[in-house]
Amino acid sequence: MTKVLLATEKPFAAEAVGYIKEIASQAGYEISLLEKYTEKSDLLKAVEDADAVIIRSDIVDAEVLDAAKKLKIVVRAGAGYDNIDLAAASKHNVVAMNTPGQNSNAVAELAIGMMIFQARKQFNGKSGSELKGKTLGLHAYGNVGKSVASIAKGFGMEVFAFDPYIPREQIETDGVNWVATTDELYTKSQYVSLHIPANAETRNSINYQYLSSMPKPATLVNTARKEVVNEEDLLKVFVDRPDFSYLSDVEPACAAEIKEKFSGRYFFTPKKMGAQTEEANVNAGLAAIKQIVNFFEKGDVRFQVNK
Repeated sequence: MTKVLLATEKPFAAEAVGYIKEIASQAGYEISLLEKYTEKSDLLKAVEDADAVIIRSDIVDAEVLDAAKKLKIVVRAGAGYDNIDLAAASKHNVVAMNTPGQNSNAVAELAIGMMIFQARKQFNGKSGSELKGKTLGLHAYGNVGKSVASIAKGFGMEVFAFDPYIPREQIETDGVNWVATTDELYTKSQYVSLHIPANAETRNSINYQYLSSMPKPATLVNTARKEVVNEEDLLKVFVDRPDFSYLSDVEPACAAEIKEKFSGRYFFTPKKMGAQTEEANVNAGLAAIKQIVNFFEKGDVRFQVNK
């Protein structure tokens, strides 16, 4: 019998687990749960006889893959997959997948919510500003970027997008202004929302040049990965631009210095919160188990990320 391991240090909602078990049972698969574990050794033992693994923010590295003698597929329930060692997965002939689009609305609502929170002076009793009429730049226009654009347009924002992988016509069809370069994006946008992955090309790429060129008042919103922002440059912009604010869905390494020196100009979630809604939780879990069933039954590798 095919064994599917749910290895989730941050567990799925009970409803999501119920749906996953139901779909697995219909396919004749066994589900094994490893939830709220605290030691890597627990994961190493649990994967020994697993044919498939569903994870969230859990780390699947070479050591885990070495221990998983029967493993054929690992699915990250979410869009980002930098917690999977893709090269090691390929070396072990393990297919790695993500579930793109399932968390998009949840992340987009968080990004917009943080913008409102900051625009209204974090609801501190003082007069704030409105999003209507402000310019918003989307650094990447994938599923989350599209969702942010849709919501922002409803608020009356003028939206720009840069994404070298998305055709200009597709962006403009959505009523979004296409820009040709990252430089143009930042110089046009009072708000910039980051939706790029963390990889060799993007780590530390959001730098002083970009941030200092934003029109006043400037707000950077990061629901992507903290590693894409150059933190040395970030601190310099905080000093040089008193109008600049930084909102992030995870604390940067320099959070303590920001909190000490720049009160009222930042907001950091206590942990990664973008996908933390009941709806996204269920959507991502369902997508993950369906992709596993389709992989074993139909050879479907549509969402493979280690090609």
